[in-house]
Amino acid sequence: MRALHSAMRFLIYIIGVMVVLGVMGCEERQEHTAAAIHPRDSASMMTSYGVNTLISDSGIIKYRIIAERWDVNQARRVSRWTFDKGLFLEQFDQKLHINSYILCDTAYYYDQRRIWELRGRVRVLTKDGLRYTGEELFWDENKHELWSNVYSHLVTPERTLEGTYFRSDERMTKYYVSNSKGSFERTDMENESSDSIRMAPDSVKNSVRKQAPPRRSTSLPVTP
Repeated sequence: MRALHSAMRFLIYIIGVMVVLGVMGCEERQEHTAAAIHPRDSASMMTSYGVNTLISDSGIIKYRIIAERWDVNQARRVSRWTFDKGLFLEQFDQKLHINSYILCDTAYYYDQRRIWELRGRVRVLTKDGLRYTGEELFWDENKHELWSNVYSHLVTPERTLEGTYFRSDERMTKYYVSNSKGSFERTDMENESSDSIRMAPDSVKNSVRKQAPPRRSTSLPVTP
């Protein structure tokens, strides 16, 4: 009995030591936890892959979007759609005929502002046959304008234009290119020359001094 009693006392001692060590271990243990993620921090509302969808405006189908990846994030300071794997956008007329397209490597659509930002190998073809190539293009759906602040290359059935600044209406029927160079038809240059002559101000003509008519001298010759 004495041996059993001694064994029990030793067992109780060991258990007590283990409990104390466990308590000390719990007091010294530090938890490594990350901060809570709030819903509006950075999470996207939708991420889709292999997108091929139609978009309507005022109940009329106007566009087709084809993209490998489409990310919609309304939690950012500026709400946007992101197409970081490329974008192919077709535009339809009222009879659902394709009249133009846009192709680029990366695109952002700021849905609240209704502004497109296209980046990297931007290609545009309009229904009138105008072809645009560049590395950047912005499209404001509210103002119905397109513009670019980098090198742009335009090819139409009549002429070719290149420049470092481009602006036009969204149909690319009226456009402006600054710091431009390119090829024109001879008739364009002739029309431009004739217009510039007709528009010359009268002050230029008046500034040219008229030659005085010759007069007969009335003085007698000097006799040596």
